Amino acid sequence: MKSRNFLIVLMLAFASFSFAQEAKFQLSSHILDVTKGEPAPGVKIALAKQDKAGNWMTVDEKVTDKNGRITDFLKETKGVSNEGIYKLTYFTAPYFKSLNQNSFYPFIEVVFEIKGENHFHVPITLSAYGYSTYRGN
Repeated sequence: MKSRNFLIVLMLAFASFSFAQEAKFQLSSHILDVTKGEPAPGVKIALAKQDKAGNWMTVDEKVTDKNGRITDFLKETKGVSNEGIYKLTYFTAPYFKSLNQNSFYPFIEVVFEIKGENHFHVPITLSAYGYSTYRGN
């Protein structure tokens, strides 16, 4: 009887672990170095949110992975809205310094607004003397 109860408890624990939902995030970013035609790994990106007085409050800081991506900004939490005006700051000078390249922009700031519950992806294409951004998916 004890072994049967243990087996049932073990099965229930495994089932609840297996069906646990993964965390979802509302914002991601990606950097593509267009001069190399490759992602830009190791670039620090800071996320800030503008408060009602117009001040910027740092929300998070992360570093791009080997694919030039950060996929986990702004965790989605039931009943909590992430709506607002945000700024991503891409610290590009250290990236170009690591490549022994001069560059024009020591950092890049991209300001955007989140409305609703959709996922927002903010990629940039980057070179030492220029960049471009758009709303991706």
